[in-house]
Amino acid sequence: MTEVQRLPKIVLAASIVGGVSYMAQPLLNLPDAIVLAWKGSGVALLAAYAALRASGRDGWMIAAVMAFGALGDVLLNAFGLTVGAVAFLIGHLVAVALYWAHRRQDLTRGQLISGALMIPAIAVTAFELPADRAFAPGVALYATGLAAMAATAWMSRFPRALVGLGALAFVVSDLLIFARSGPLAHDALAAAAIWPLYYGGQLAICLGVTRTLARDAAAI
Repeated sequence: MTEVQRLPKIVLAASIVGGVSYMAQPLLNLPDAIVLAWKGSGVALLAAYAALRASGRDGWMIAAVMAFGALGDVLLNAFGLTVGAVAFLIGHLVAVALYWAHRRQDLTRGQLISGALMIPAIAVTAFELPADRAFAPGVALYATGLAAMAATAWMSRFPRALVGLGALAFVVSDLLIFARSGPLAHDALAAAAIWPLYYGGQLAICLGVTRTLARDAAAI
């Protein structure tokens, strides 16, 4: 194995170490700057991994999706939920374009309808969660983009066991964040589940898309 072939594997391993180890962060009393860098490292390294494996536009699109996710992770802590959500939303829109371009060719009408219904279902659920109702419309707007990402991921030709379920894990993670400002405000289990669902979802999405694109490139 050459250095060029080895580097993406090293970057992926570093991402997993950074993403998984971040779950221990609440137990440590670290400076904010270190926490911020640690939090961003997992998905930022997924973006680097995807970029190293990119061989065309679609490869760079999934790298961009991960990069906006990492930016959202950092902005969320540094500047608040609204600023972080904008970065995530941009990433979701890039992902929608990628997944829809790779939609399954054998989609039935029922599958299209169920995918479409996922969008209002998630958006309405998100709208109902915040205790501060002034916050609810913004949450619903963001959740519409999040839901579109999940729906198109599920309808894409990328493996559902990775990309489809990874997108749904991302959705659940964000819904738990919104619920933490409402009905689950004091639920420690919900708080603990947010990060592993989010990072695990991003990891699954990245692996599912990059592996499929690499297989396509090898078949040409």
